[in-house]
Amino acid sequence: MASLHHRSASMADRRSAHLSSGPARVSSTRSRDYDRPSDRDRDGFSPIVSGSPTEPRDGNHRHSKSDNRLSGLERRKERTTITTTDTVYTRRSPKKDLPHSELRRSDTDRRRSAGPAVLKKPVKENPQEPWIPTVQLVPHSSAPLASRVTSPPIARAAPPELEPPPLESMSMQGQEQAILDDLLYVFMGYEGQYIRFHDKYNPSEEKDRLNGPIFEPAAGLDPSLKDLTRSILTMATHYCAMEAFIEVQSRADFGAVNHALCAAIRKLLKDYLILVAQLEMKVLNDPSFTLHQMHIAIIPTAQSLAHLYSLAQELLKKNSLLDEDIDNSIDDFDADNIIERLKEGGDLLPGSLSKKRCIGGNVLGMLTTRLSTFSGDPAARSILEMLLREASRPYMVMLNEWLHQGGIRDHHSEFLIGERASIKRERLDEDYTDEYWEKRYYIREKEIPPQLEAVKDKVLLAGKYLNVVRECGGVNITSKIVDTPATFDDPRFMDNINHAYSFANKELLRLLLTKNSLRSRLRSMKHYFFLDKAEFFSYFLELSYSELRKKFRDVNVGKLQSLFDLVLHQPGSIAVADPFKEDVKVKMNSVGLTQWLIKVVNVQGMDQDNPESVMEQYKTPVEKGKKEKEEEEREISGHGALELDYSVPFPLSLMISRKTVQRYQLIFRYTLALRHLENLLVGCWSIQSKERSWIHRSQNRRIEFCKRRIWTLRSRMLVFVQQMLFFATAEVMEPSWQKLMAKVDDTERGEKEPTPSPSGLNPKRNPTVDELMQDHVDMLDTILKDLGLTQAKLLRVNAKLMTGCQLFATYVERATKALSEVDTSMSEAAGNKKPTANVPAVVVPPTDPARMKRLEDNIGKYEDHFNRHLKILIDALNFYATTETVSLLSLAVRLTNAEVQKRDDAFL
Repeated sequence: MASLHHRSASMADRRSAHLSSGPARVSSTRSRDYDRPSDRDRDGFSPIVSGSPTEPRDGNHRHSKSDNRLSGLERRKERTTITTTDTVYTRRSPKKDLPHSELRRSDTDRRRSAGPAVLKKPVKENPQEPWIPTVQLVPHSSAPLASRVTSPPIARAAPPELEPPPLESMSMQGQEQAILDDLLYVFMGYEGQYIRFHDKYNPSEEKDRLNGPIFEPAAGLDPSLKDLTRSILTMATHYCAMEAFIEVQSRADFGAVNHALCAAIRKLLKDYLILVAQLEMKVLNDPSFTLHQMHIAIIPTAQSLAHLYSLAQELLKKNSLLDEDIDNSIDDFDADNIIERLKEGGDLLPGSLSKKRCIGGNVLGMLTTRLSTFSGDPAARSILEMLLREASRPYMVMLNEWLHQGGIRDHHSEFLIGERASIKRERLDEDYTDEYWEKRYYIREKEIPPQLEAVKDKVLLAGKYLNVVRECGGVNITSKIVDTPATFDDPRFMDNINHAYSFANKELLRLLLTKNSLRSRLRSMKHYFFLDKAEFFSYFLELSYSELRKKFRDVNVGKLQSLFDLVLHQPGSIAVADPFKEDVKVKMNSVGLTQWLIKVVNVQGMDQDNPESVMEQYKTPVEKGKKEKEEEEREISGHGALELDYSVPFPLSLMISRKTVQRYQLIFRYTLALRHLENLLVGCWSIQSKERSWIHRSQNRRIEFCKRRIWTLRSRMLVFVQQMLFFATAEVMEPSWQKLMAKVDDTERGEKEPTPSPSGLNPKRNPTVDELMQDHVDMLDTILKDLGLTQAKLLRVNAKLMTGCQLFATYVERATKALSEVDTSMSEAAGNKKPTANVPAVVVPPTDPARMKRLEDNIGKYEDHFNRHLKILIDALNFYATTETVSLLSLAVRLTNAEVQKRDDAFL
C-alpha cells in the first residue's frame, strides 16, 4: 500500500480533470450506463423508495447538472443509497427488441454517442410477479464501524430470464471489457454480471464473511483471461474480509486496542477505495486499458491487503471467531484465567468461560511478533509499524494514567495490570493475608506486550506506590498528563517508565519515613514484641500472675488490658514516652505456640516427611474426636495463650502488615515462654533457699543426695533456659534488628540526597519501598529460622524440654513437702536441744523406705527426661547448623559447654 500514496496524487488530478470536463462527457457516460443492455444487467438494481411517489422516466428526461458531475463510483453508491424506510431494488431485464448487433456494438462507438441518459422501464414479457429484491436497515449494534444495511440478494437467486448474454457469444475483446466492468463492482464487494460468489458462500454467515467471499468468473471465459482474472479476484476477497473484520472487531467487548487497530486499517482501506476510483477512471476514459494493465496496477495494493488479511485471520482465530487447530485450542486452555475472570466479575454464560479473547497487550504482542517476522519486507514493515503505532495509543493512555496517577481506567480488562476493586483499604484491620498490597493489583502474565516484559515489575510497583500516595492525598488525579510518549516507538518510552517509578518510590518513601515516622514505629514494636528494655512487662507479669495461672478460657482479658494500661502509664517506665502505646492490646490465643508453629511449618511444606501429619488424614472421625477431646482436657494456661496485638494505621499498614505482625507475635510468644520458665525456676531457687526442708542438714545421706540431685537439676534447667534466652536476644534478634535499622537509615538518608558510591563514579542505588518491605520481612524470617522455629523436629524437642522444665518447677513444691515427710530427723531436731553429758541423744526413727524410693524415682524420671531430650536437641542443632543455618551452631556449643560445666560442678 505504500506505492498507493505515490500514485494517488496524479490519479486524483486526472479524476478532477475528468469531473470538470463538463456535462457532455458525463452525459455520454451515463448514456452508456443506462442504454447498454450489458450495463443494465450488470448493475441489475434500480432504487425505488417504498412509500414515496415515483415518476416514470422517458427518453426526454434529463438529469440535473449536479447529478451529471458524479463519477461512476459515486453513481453506484447513489444507486444503493437508502433512507430510513425500506428500499426496493428492481432488476431490469435486457432489451429483447434490440438486435444482437446493436447489443454487441463496439465500446468506442458507445463512448462517442452523446445522447441523453434515459432510464427505461423494465419490459414485462409475462404477467408473472416481477423479482423485487430488498435490503433493510440493521438495528444499531455495539460496533460503531458496522454496516447498517443488510447484504443485497445474491445473483443466483435471480430469475433465469435476467441472466446476461453468455460469454461464449462474445469476442475476446468483448469478454475483456465485460470483465473489466465487472471487476469495478467486485472490488467493492458486489457481484458483477459474469463474476459472482461461489455457491458455498453465504453472506448472512459471519464466518463466511470473515474468511472473505470466493469470486468465480462465469463459464466460457477465455483461459488466458480466466487465469488473470482469478489472480486479481484475490484482492477483492481480501478487501471484503477486511470490511467484515472491521465490523466484527470494532464491537465494544474487544477493547480499545482492537478499536484503534480497526480505525487504522480503515484508513488503509480508504487508499484502496481511491485506487478503485482511479481504476474506474481508466476503464471509462482509456479505450486501450487492458486487464493485464489493471493486474500490474494493483500488485502493490494486493500485496498489502494480503498482509492485512493474514493479520486479520490470525487475530480472528485467537478470538475464537474462526476455527483453529484442536491442539492449539487445548494448549491455550487455562483454568487460572477462568478463575481470574470470575474474580474480576466475568460472566457465567454457557461457553463464555472457554471462549478466548485476544485484546489489549495480546494484540500488541501479535503485531510486534509479525513486525519482527516481516522486517525484511519494506512494504509489510511500514504497514505493521503504522498499525502498531496507532493500536498502541489507547494502551499508552492507560499506561500513562497508571504510571503518573496510580489509577486504572480499563473497561475491557486489556491492560497488563489488573485490579480487584472488591479489596478495599478499609478491610486492612481484618485482612490477615495482605490482600490490599499483594492481591489488589496484579500482573496479567499472559497479556504483557513484549515492549513491557522487561519492566513489568517496575510498572506494577510505580502504580502501586502512586496509588497509596494518591489515596493519602499526595497526587492530584484531576491534573492532565502532559508531555508523555503516546506510542511504543517514542524514544522517551523507557525513560518515562523509569522516571515515573523513581518519582513514585520517592514520594511513598517520604510519606512513610517522614510523615508517618516509620523508624519510631519500628522501635516501638521492638520494645513490646522483642521485650527490649522490658522492665514494664516484668511488672505486668507480676501483677497479672494470679490471672494468668488460670486456663485461657477463664482468663479475664479486660482485666489484663487494664493492668497492661496501668503498667504502660507507670511513671519512669520506657513505655511512658512511647507515642504509640495506645496501639498495643492484650489478647489470648487458643492455640499453643508449638501447635501454631507446627501448623505453619506443615502448610509451608517444610515437614512433608513427618509421618504424623501424613497419617492424620487417614484417622477415623472417632479417633479425631478422641484426640480433640484430649486436647481440650489439656488446655493451655494464660501464660501460654498470652500475646500482644498491634494496630497500624494506613499507609504504614503496608509496611507493617498483618503477616508481619503475626511474625512479631510468634517471636514474642517464644521469648515470653522462656522468660516465664526462667521466672518459675528462679522461684524454685527461692523456695530452696528459704524452706526449712532444704536448709536443714539431714542425718540421712540418701535424703541429702536427693536434695543435691534436685538442686543440680534445677540449676541445669535454669542455665539451659538462660542460654536459650541469651542466644535469642543477644545473638539473633539484636544483630538482625541493627541490620534493618541500618537499611532504614540509608533509605532515609538517600531520600534526602543520593548516597555516593565508594568509587565516586555512580551514586549508590537507594532501596525502594518494596525492597525495604522485603528487608523487614526477611529480618523476621531470619530470626524465626535462626531460633529454630521453622523446623518441626527442633520445635518438638524444644517443646518437650520446656514442658519438662515447667513440670519440674511445679514438682519442686511437692518435693519440699515430701522431704519434710521423709526426713524424720528434721522434726526431732526441732523439739530437742543439743545433747549433753547428762542428757542422752535422741534416737532418730528410721526413714520410710517406700517414700524414699518414690522420691528417688521421681527425681530420676525428671533427670532422664531432661538428659535424653537435651542430647537430642544438641544433636539436632548440630545437624541443622550444617544444613539450614550456621547460627544454630553457636547455640549447640553454648548448651554443650554449659552442660559439661554443670556436670563437673555436680561431681565436685
